[in-house]
Amino acid sequence: MRIGDRGVVPGGSGARIPLPHDGEDLRVAVIGLGYVGSCVAATLAARGLDVVGVDANPRLVEEINAGHCRLEEEGLAELMAGAVAAGRLRATTDYALVRDVDVVLITVGTPVLEDGSLAEEQLRGACLELSSHIRPGQLLVLKSTVPPGTTRGLVLPLLQDSGLIGGVDFGLAFTPERLAEGAALAELRSFPIVVGGLNDDSTQDTAEFWRSSLGVEVMVMDSLEAAEIVKLADNWWIDLNIALGNELAKYSALFDVDVLDVITAANSIPKGKGQVNILLPSVGVGGSCLTKDPWMVWHSARERGLEILTAPAGRRVNASMPEYTAQLAIDELTKLGKDPATSKVAVLGLAFKNNTGDLRATPTVEAVASLAGACAEVSIYDPLVDTDEARRLFGRAQAASLHDAVAGADCIAVLALHREFEDLDFAALPVAPGCLILDGRAYYSRETIASLRALGYHYRGVGR
Repeated sequence: MRIGDRGVVPGGSGARIPLPHDGEDLRVAVIGLGYVGSCVAATLAARGLDVVGVDANPRLVEEINAGHCRLEEEGLAELMAGAVAAGRLRATTDYALVRDVDVVLITVGTPVLEDGSLAEEQLRGACLELSSHIRPGQLLVLKSTVPPGTTRGLVLPLLQDSGLIGGVDFGLAFTPERLAEGAALAELRSFPIVVGGLNDDSTQDTAEFWRSSLGVEVMVMDSLEAAEIVKLADNWWIDLNIALGNELAKYSALFDVDVLDVITAANSIPKGKGQVNILLPSVGVGGSCLTKDPWMVWHSARERGLEILTAPAGRRVNASMPEYTAQLAIDELTKLGKDPATSKVAVLGLAFKNNTGDLRATPTVEAVASLAGACAEVSIYDPLVDTDEARRLFGRAQAASLHDAVAGADCIAVLALHREFEDLDFAALPVAPGCLILDGRAYYSRETIASLRALGYHYRGVGR
């Protein structure tokens, strides 16, 4: 069974491609083997597709071809190693191999500049490389997050500039990635896929590709721009919702109220088609998406004469949380009669999220800097992060072990609750008497807090 070939219309108009039934023998190229690209490539290969990953980093390519995965994502290392061993996944720096595939997925990084505009170098470079190697009948799908109009206004002209007479005929669509670190593989196999194409043929081919390759529900949008906005809307909402949680935490603290109790109760009523869903406060927001996508919304709106207020408001609130959290520790140490200038703080968890090793835009950098500016000693420890990257970002080496990190500590700041930290024997930790536990993202239960206090610890959390 094949999707019908409706013919070719010159100049990147979206010619129909014949897709094998259920993805059998389908050849796919993934351009950019960062977090999203690696997860997508490994998942498609594990589902039986022939996948070639293209990346500009020779070392990364060598690692993948050796079956090694440098990313901390549950199940990804095993999935990738299995796909490579089975011959379904290979990596290269050579764009020429793209000529042999049916579908090209573009998953390169799309950061923003200080003014919120797209830093388009990676995307532009990938499209220019692709333009020399794509062939008629291929389907090209952009998954990198971009401002509305980028697929049509930037990507399409670059891909059409192939240097061949009449251009190359291909399908073009946008499909946003909407993965959360720590659950990406499960979400790839279960989340609905949003599709917006250059025209009906591109849209239908892309929808059929995702249905056959991942077996998931597909939500078809009316345009490229509609699909581009979906991802921005998701992260705009998430960042703003976290900002609400963070300000609610500050507000609750004014009345000595536990913000988690408030959030649990507030979230108990239905609203619209779901429930009230206030997200949890923390030391701050990090990662490559939430910290930039709201600015992308703000800048692209401003270019068209609309002043968006909520996106920058959320960003300002969340960007303030690292310093706020550090100040909680400093103030609490002072209340306990400990001079911060002679105190040691041990920071456990450097990544921006529990159970990941991702240091991209992690708020703990600013929290550690604020603590270091007020305290005598700040030790850091995170078993999941890259040691060299951590030294570069934090300006200090990690402790050799958790034991070394907390030895003599007047405060333990848990800023990412990795699994290794979940079952700590607090009674056995070599901390200073009356040690403070600062909860930046652990969300300890009432029972745990009570047990900590019974052991002689003091507790303080964000809004708790």
